[in-house]
Amino acid sequence: MLRVKKVSDVLGKKVFTDAGDIFGEIEEVNLGENKVDSWRIKVVSSMASYIGGARGVIIPHQFVKAIGDVVIVSRTALPIRDEEVE
Repeated sequence: MLRVKKVSDVLGKKVFTDAGDIFGEIEEVNLGENKVDSWRIKVVSSMASYIGGARGVIIPHQFVKAIGDVVIVSRTALPIRDEEVE
């Protein structure tokens, strides 16, 4: 059975990459044509240096792998250079 979540329930949830790295938290949802188009993520300060000092990024919904107690996003969707992340 499909579990439906309210968008307001997802706001503020922690965001992790599929590699297990903490990335930030959900700050806002962008809707288009009555469905989720993308998510605005507030980046944690420890990751900001890896993405050029940006405080947030917008991730298309297609790169979200799971939404539960936390949100899991595909690491390939993030503007992080692999050689910089340990």
